[in-house]
Amino acid sequence: MDIETFWQDFKNRHPEIKTDHHDTYAMGSTDENATILAHLIARGIKTATTSAVDLYGPDEPLPFVGEYNVILDGHDQPICVTQTKVVETIPFNQVSAEHAYHEGEDDRTLASWRREHRAFFQAVYQQEGRTFTEEIPCCCEVFERID
Repeated sequence: MDIETFWQDFKNRHPEIKTDHHDTYAMGSTDENATILAHLIARGIKTATTSAVDLYGPDEPLPFVGEYNVILDGHDQPICVTQTKVVETIPFNQVSAEHAYHEGEDDRTLASWRREHRAFFQAVYQQEGRTFTEEIPCCCEVFERID
């Protein structure tokens, strides 16, 4: 199903939702990872995510409370809809164990969260010709699967 049809079907099932605004994206650095993460979200295991604030483009808005998101798998197929409930900007080295747990990945510990996110951010920062530090501002988002 294409994304717009998926979104319209979602809105038809949820007539209380009056907005047409939604963000659409896949998570992760590979198609395989995107599919795994999308299914963790669909199952309600993954209820949070983290992005590097300073890697957003000048015209790319940060997530905001109340925003709806169509989550895609690694084949750009819509899997579910989430709504953002909390957005906080926190330095990488101050992200909490609770947030790491809600990300729902690996063993859900802060140690594994830091290891995996450090490697991911280091690679992306290097591609951008920038330097990753432990103090980078992170956008920590908590969401709820709606449908």
